[in-house]
Amino acid sequence: ESLHSSVGLWGISAGSLLLAVHFYSLPRAAPLIPSTALGVLLLILSSLLAYAGIRRSLRNASLFLSLCLTISVFWCSYGVVFILEGQGVLNDTGDFRNALVPGLVTFTLALLIIAVVGFLCREVILAMIASAVSLASAHEVAMHYSTAFGSSAVACNYMIVCLVGGYFALGRILYFLTKEKIALPGTDLAKKKTHEEIQSTSGSMNHFAVTGLILNMLSASVFGCRLLGVTGKLFIGQVPWLWAAGIYQIGICILSYRSMDVLMATFFGFTSILKFAGGYCLLYPIWQPEEPSFPTPFLVVFSILFVVLALFLTLKSPVDGLYLLFYVAYCIALACRPKGFFEGGPQGVDVAIFVASALMTLIHLYNVKARAKIPTGKDAVKALLARSSFLKLREGADLHAPYLGYSKYADAEVLGYACSVLASFAITMTGDPQAPLATVVIPWVMVAGGILKLLGGSVAFARGKTLESSAFILYAVMWIIWGLTRYGGLYGTTRSFHAAVGIIAFMLFNGFIVFCTLFLNIAWFFYSLTFLLIAVSFLLDAIHALPAGYDIAATLIFGLVSFYCFLSALFNSIFEGSCLPMGRPIVQLSGVGGGMTKCLHLPARKASSVKRIADILKNGGTCGIPTDTVYVLVAACNRPDAVEKAHRSKRQAQDRPMSLWISSLKQLEPAKHLFSPLLWDFMEAAWPSPISLVVPRGEWVDFLGMKDSAKYVGTPQSIAIRIPDCSVTTHLINLVGPIVVTSANPTGEADTTHHNQVYAKLGDKVDAVLCDGPSPENIASTVVDCTKIDSGNIGFFRVGIIPKSQVLQILEQVQKK
Repeated sequence: ESLHSSVGLWGISAGSLLLAVHFYSLPRAAPLIPSTALGVLLLILSSLLAYAGIRRSLRNASLFLSLCLTISVFWCSYGVVFILEGQGVLNDTGDFRNALVPGLVTFTLALLIIAVVGFLCREVILAMIASAVSLASAHEVAMHYSTAFGSSAVACNYMIVCLVGGYFALGRILYFLTKEKIALPGTDLAKKKTHEEIQSTSGSMNHFAVTGLILNMLSASVFGCRLLGVTGKLFIGQVPWLWAAGIYQIGICILSYRSMDVLMATFFGFTSILKFAGGYCLLYPIWQPEEPSFPTPFLVVFSILFVVLALFLTLKSPVDGLYLLFYVAYCIALACRPKGFFEGGPQGVDVAIFVASALMTLIHLYNVKARAKIPTGKDAVKALLARSSFLKLREGADLHAPYLGYSKYADAEVLGYACSVLASFAITMTGDPQAPLATVVIPWVMVAGGILKLLGGSVAFARGKTLESSAFILYAVMWIIWGLTRYGGLYGTTRSFHAAVGIIAFMLFNGFIVFCTLFLNIAWFFYSLTFLLIAVSFLLDAIHALPAGYDIAATLIFGLVSFYCFLSALFNSIFEGSCLPMGRPIVQLSGVGGGMTKCLHLPARKASSVKRIADILKNGGTCGIPTDTVYVLVAACNRPDAVEKAHRSKRQAQDRPMSLWISSLKQLEPAKHLFSPLLWDFMEAAWPSPISLVVPRGEWVDFLGMKDSAKYVGTPQSIAIRIPDCSVTTHLINLVGPIVVTSANPTGEADTTHHNQVYAKLGDKVDAVLCDGPSPENIASTVVDCTKIDSGNIGFFRVGIIPKSQVLQILEQVQKK
């Protein structure tokens, strides 16, 4: 905690020192730091601040997170503007001012809000830094509009930030290095730590929402300043603010999924699309003199999605739901004006969004830090729904837990389906072959259909949804390639042929996905099947044989199916039960997913699950469990019937005998005299670890109560034995006693690295599976031959995760001892 605080504050101090030097030397003919060099340094420091803020946020929800991320996005955009100036892009009179002012206005207000909340919550050091940077930005705005304001005032504010931040960072570093013995006055956080830790664990508030709201202020400021006459024009110099806001907004979307906030993550994903589209429109005049036009159907659909999201968010927080209505109005305003962002109507809504975002930033930030909360109506809606017998909000610690196992992310399928709707309606605009970029389609297809769909696929993969993630990623690649090809003016005769071949390959892949969805559910089957209509549209257009109206028909069919999936995913993430079900699998075959219904699936995080698995093993059952390497199939040693069942279910080969696991050497203590001193010391040094030791079979086996099970374990001459380095597994062995173990896959197949694979391979042959998501390792244990260890030699039956050198080093240390 101290280290990340120090890195963040020293990053702020370093950037402030650079800017102080820059503004002190500004009156000179040649500044000390060239604009390009200053911009590159600010970009490096902005990435450092983002890292420090995110890493610190994993520990607690302090104001430090909001400050670091806000200054990070500020300096990222600021640095790019300086680079553009240094490269001569902003060469017209007033260009530099028009480029800088929208961002400076935003961060003046945003940092002032952070400072006010900091003073109210007694975070004095951070509040002083935020207020000084805010004053520096305000002075810089005044400096651009009046010569009476010199650059020295800006430099003085940055020097204050540099000194205060450097002092606090030095105090935290000393506190860290001296192990809490030296604490400079004002830098000791020990008194605050208990309160912050309690506060961070209470509730499930999204602490990243504040930064996302500030990013909404930033994009709204660019267009709002033009309407109010603060800036003279919209041009390429303001693109850094918009695209930096879009990139950071996608990051906030991902972090919101980490905070288990599906609705706000979806909202931030939506707003990132608008930011990238705004930046694209300001870049367009580089290629064509006229302003681009907007596809009306897309924006109408976008407003509908915002309405639906606002309704669901109102159930969680009415204030947040009302805030989303500003974006509904924004999409309608864009749809009504053919030139979109460049017209007064949408820019007027931008001003309203700026003010609303500032108020929401204050509310969210204060409610994160302060004990007394600003009311948002959350409890009122919860109390109202408590009276309803039809709708009941989902709550509890397992609200966003996946169907099986554990995930660090909430489900992103809501965003994935919504992006399918948006991308499909974006292609209803045919585009002008002579000016393919004149219609704003590429941002909608590239960001919604491509980037955000890739994000949804990655999150689905992290949650163990292999098929869904594969489909999302495949469709994302398809949208990106097709969007650039069709609406980027890349077509030629040869390219058309090559594009058609590629599309046919994609259709073959999608055919395989359609086949797999037969075993998933009805909704996914129709979702993947109707995407074939979109792929056919791409193919017909590539070979110049697209019938009139086919695009619209394919869009309507795929868009409506995607919209149903979007609503279903929203309902299932908010309410208990299935108001809009995804349906059952169309095909159910024995052996194909059959294990999911025939055997128990229990989350490994719960102690009650481990106890239940133990009871099953004691009663003669076989189970699949996670370990420190891959998943394994286990049975209790003292149940010969269970061991025989495990042996049969695995089709165990003679060269792959079953092994024996214990939880502690104390279980072998009564038979210690039957082991040589060197072997005993080697076992003591090697375990617990992913090292299996093959030892000579002997009378010690009888001490473990194996009885008739012994004939299935090991070979007539030896037995492999191990103590796993996994708390869940050792706890289970403590409850059951020694267990017989084999890999959870038919002999000859690859190791099993996920509980879903246990179902696929052995689901109908085991009684239960303890689910813990992906294995920590994809490699099995190292198997060491210790039958001749007394002569000083060991061999290796299998070199797994532990290398030979490490095992030999352990043996060498034991021999010296």
